[in-house]
Amino acid sequence: MIKSMTGFASLTRDDERGAIGVTIRSVNHRFLDLQLRLPAAIADMEPRLRALVQKHLARGRVEISVSLQLRQPAAPHVELNEEFAQALAAAVHLARSRGVISGELTASDLLRLPQALSIREKLPEAGGVSALLGSVVDEAVFTALQQLDEMRAREGVHLRNDLDVRKALLAGLITRIATAANTGREELEARLLERAREIATALPIDQAALSQEVVRVAQRSDISEEVTRFHGHLAHWDALSDSPEPCGRKLDFLLQEMNREVNTIGAKADGLQVSEVVIQAKAELERMREQVQNVE
Repeated sequence: MIKSMTGFASLTRDDERGAIGVTIRSVNHRFLDLQLRLPAAIADMEPRLRALVQKHLARGRVEISVSLQLRQPAAPHVELNEEFAQALAAAVHLARSRGVISGELTASDLLRLPQALSIREKLPEAGGVSALLGSVVDEAVFTALQQLDEMRAREGVHLRNDLDVRKALLAGLITRIATAANTGREELEARLLERAREIATALPIDQAALSQEVVRVAQRSDISEEVTRFHGHLAHWDALSDSPEPCGRKLDFLLQEMNREVNTIGAKADGLQVSEVVIQAKAELERMREQVQNVE
């Protein structure tokens, strides 16, 4: 099936536990190149999310970003800088013993000193958020992949239409080449026979053997075998395009085979119009090759 490798999808999932956002962007790439960005709280989900993506996508550079915002704020984590507090207490004790200050070091004193206490958000336990929201993340990524696939399929319809038009044009060009080459072969054979008759008037030559040799020489420009193979490639193209499997790499290889046949035809065929039509066919194959670079 012809699908584009270019696409975009974005969605959010929101419930009492938290809000999850998923954004997927994909562009052309020879293989599947997956860039996955996850919050630290669900970093342990990366292997299973990668496996999920690989089930849906065969090729393309794919960037997936997952955002997470928990509804319940994390409990604060307060940590005492014991070394600083002990040094501060010793300095206060010394100052009090020398009559510089009076009174004891209190908790409010420590709260006024940022070096004494560090207050930060408590990190969730490993796997805790994944256990709580893992199924929601899985569903959100799966749905986003479906949306991406739908967009790539819609783009693929346009690619298929364009490639079908070019393929039909290419088939017409090959038919024109075959007709021109056949005419050119017949003209070559006639010229050789005429030249042979002129030579035969001056030299004793076996006319039957000479005629057979002329036919053999002319047959070297016969391209019927290459034309048959080319039409076989066109039929294979249709089979690949109609298959449910991704076909971009196979179509690219098939275009290489078609180009090889056209090169052989151009080298063998004889006729005034053959070279011109061969150039047109090669140009059309190049346009098709550029389009196929977009196919998954």
